Amino acid sequence: MPDSPAKKPLRVMLIDDKSDRRTMLNQALEQVDCALVACVTNDDDLLSTVEKCNPDVILIDIEAPGRDTIESLESVHSKAPRPMVMFSQDEDNITIKRATQAGVMAYVADGVAASPRVRPIIDAAMARFEHFKELESELQKVRRQLDERKLIEKAKGIIMTQRGMGEEEAYQAMRKLAMDTNRRLVEIAQSIVDAAALLSS
Repeated sequence: MPDSPAKKPLRVMLIDDKSDRRTMLNQALEQVDCALVACVTNDDDLLSTVEKCNPDVILIDIEAPGRDTIESLESVHSKAPRPMVMFSQDEDNITIKRATQAGVMAYVADGVAASPRVRPIIDAAMARFEHFKELESELQKVRRQLDERKLIEKAKGIIMTQRGMGEEEAYQAMRKLAMDTNRRLVEIAQSIVDAAALLSS
């Protein structure tokens, strides 16, 4: 029976200002099947580095994250989201709250974790990240469905007013047009709303 393909190490980007901590964490990562693909300071362009190196996870090793660091993480989270884990000596609740709001999935308040703890923390952060992605996707889907429903209702109201149709009759007229033209019902609704806005302007 052929051997299963080797599992690729996790690609890790490290944000740290102190070389001694970088060395410690790099050694710990090597022991838990992680590969350091980028090592930067919080003064560097974090978003550009993420887009260039495409890490699986971002580790932030910093004594006390400042406003600039938090804002950089927010930019990464909104434009190129990745699981983020922060190791920090700052145990202030406000700092922790700001970090999590910026997209940090795990905040370890006792500094750099020892080697046996690094991978479980990373794995937990990645699992949480995936869970949040699924929730966000579902939320966006629900919002889109609600927006489409509102648009269809608006278009239906326009037809009822302009052609003197009942609600069901107006809906069926839109549905038939969608089928005849091989378009989605929401596309027909958008056309009706746009045309009504053009005529009324």
